[in-house]
Amino acid sequence: MSVHEERRSTASVIARPDLSQLLQSLHARGYTTIGPRLEEGAIVYGEVATVDELPVGWSDEQEGGSYRLKHRADGALFGYTVGPHSWKRFLCPPVRKLWQARKDGDGFTVEQDETPPPHYALIGVRACELRAIQILDDIYLGGSTVDTDYQRRRQAMLIVAVNCGQAGNTCFCASVHAGPHVTGGYDLALTEVIVAEDHFFVVTTGSGRGDEVLADVPHRPATSAELDMADAIVAETAHHMGRTLETAGIKALLYRHFEHPRWDEVAERCLTCGNCTMVCPTCFCFTVEDTTDLTGTVAERWRRADSCFTTAFSFITSGSQRASAKARYRQWLTHKLATWQDQFGTLGCVGCGRCITWCPVGIDLTAEVAALRAEDIGQS
Repeated sequence: MSVHEERRSTASVIARPDLSQLLQSLHARGYTTIGPRLEEGAIVYGEVATVDELPVGWSDEQEGGSYRLKHRADGALFGYTVGPHSWKRFLCPPVRKLWQARKDGDGFTVEQDETPPPHYALIGVRACELRAIQILDDIYLGGSTVDTDYQRRRQAMLIVAVNCGQAGNTCFCASVHAGPHVTGGYDLALTEVIVAEDHFFVVTTGSGRGDEVLADVPHRPATSAELDMADAIVAETAHHMGRTLETAGIKALLYRHFEHPRWDEVAERCLTCGNCTMVCPTCFCFTVEDTTDLTGTVAERWRRADSCFTTAFSFITSGSQRASAKARYRQWLTHKLATWQDQFGTLGCVGCGRCITWCPVGIDLTAEVAALRAEDIGQS
């Protein structure tokens, strides 16, 4: 029996009114539930105490440099794609104190930050975002040095994934094999099904913790017809991606065209604002800052999120090594799709499309690669 067939054989159905008991079960187990919610004209991730705080009946329209909300008539809870937030802020906070040193006589006493990790239950994690979390796992846990804060946060986290029921105009997760169907890395996975007056969720479990939580929620075995409807929804989503990205030979393509004039063309539009790195679910650059109080008694070291689009990021004694917009955009795109493969054996892009939507001038990663590829015919 294949993994897909096994999941189908054990799938259950939760009725829409009973989904509130899923959150109640998580709360009873000590989890803070984090999910999508409406805030300042966007769907963002934050604490949600009840199902009613989810974006019920809301969707989004996205294009290069454009994002807006719109109403849905069907009351879907997860009828949107992705917003400006990614889940990485709950795994590796943008600002974190590493240690504090306090003057003690002739020496210093160093105190590591040993704050217990929060117990988050992430609600509504998409397939592309699950893939992004797996990429972060490789970065922070897969090397010779383990980030212990990330490790503790990851171990304390429970994930309720959601299969996508629609694709956005900037989505291309299918091109990079990151969605729209979740394939692993979750505790529970939901597919929202709305047919006429029926509104329910097909659910599969991916861990023992998921089994325990599901046991607290009224559910029944899914029928073959319900499973077929759920699979059809995700398959339809895969066929309606707003963008595509041809990944075959992409690393060599970018290396060959390091000095291509296309980089100058995109630099004329790029504002070097760093939005693409801030919304990206896998960008992980950070800087370290040391501070002292006025008395010289206390010193602290802080880790802060950074971006390769700042001139300070590549600053050394002779100045910034990537002073131009051309150099900085090229560094970001080439790292995401080429040198990332050298470092971690995979692409650094999951096809969520955030970098396209939230770029103020609508620079499109997929279009830039396609432009290079169009002039690459016959080269090797």
